[in-house]
Amino acid sequence: MASNSSDVRPAGARTPLRSTADNALKIVVVGGFGVGKTTLVGSVSEIRPLNTEEVMTKAGEGIDPAGTWGKRSTTVAFDFGRITLSERQVLYLFGAPGQERFWFLWDRLFSGALGAVVLVDTRRLEDSWYAIDRLEHHGTPFIVARNNFGEPSHTLEQVREALDLPAEVPLVDCDARDRESGKRVLIALVHHLAALAGADEAALATVAGEAVPATAAGDDEAAPAGEPAPAGPRTAIYEESTP
Repeated sequence: MASNSSDVRPAGARTPLRSTADNALKIVVVGGFGVGKTTLVGSVSEIRPLNTEEVMTKAGEGIDPAGTWGKRSTTVAFDFGRITLSERQVLYLFGAPGQERFWFLWDRLFSGALGAVVLVDTRRLEDSWYAIDRLEHHGTPFIVARNNFGEPSHTLEQVREALDLPAEVPLVDCDARDRESGKRVLIALVHHLAALAGADEAALATVAGEAVPATAAGDDEAAPAGEPAPAGPRTAIYEESTP
């Protein structure tokens, strides 16, 4: 799959950052070499993506994987894209380099991330193991997206088993070249984060209820049944705000 490093959208489509934006969210896209991270970031970004693509040369032979898949350039730092969610919220996308020699950058990229997308190529699933391991080590929520290079030869359940993914980690299909497909991946991640936040809130409410019953502090009545719960991540923001 060719990298989507060139931006062919008209200048008017490159949305400027709103002056009211004051809440930044961060998502990281990780995976092995050549799985389509640069392409995914570029396909969903509302601005011309910043990337650090460099042409692969003979100097990289024996260090980076050979261009077996027709890949002639590689990310040497990270990719960056942006999506405006609302008047005040903006989502920043960071695509991590896949080569082993740049893995030291990953821990920094994970810092402050709301969540991550692990992009996988089923022809080289083993290239995804390190990304999953590091995300689990950092405690960063993530989903896995299978980037389809041609017709899939395995079911998603077979991919889940091969990656030893827990049942609660979402696994979805995508085409990194397609904007709508990329958006669905990000929406799946937002839904996953919302589900995790809801589970955490429920657990905290249970613990709080056991530790301090509603009438334990001398209250005559329990809290009103209609009292709203603390607001969690707004799962619909991305769906409603992206074109």
